[in-house]
Amino acid sequence: MKKELILKNNIRSVRKAKGLSQAELAAMSGVSRITISSIETGQFNPTAKLALLLCIALEQKFEDLFYFD
Repeated sequence: MKKELILKNNIRSVRKAKGLSQAELAAMSGVSRITISSIETGQFNPTAKLALLLCIALEQKFEDLFYFD
């Protein structure tokens, strides 16, 4: 049986390293703070567009923010 791939992310650690709050990152990305929280905790997977906006806001490559576990 094939193992299901789970999309994980490093958004919380990168955001904190840059000194940003969830609300600040949300404003930069055009979403709510709750959305950022849900992405960070793995409750919600962002759309491709939102994932790229987060990469731009955090100045990171996609593969440095998102990975499969």
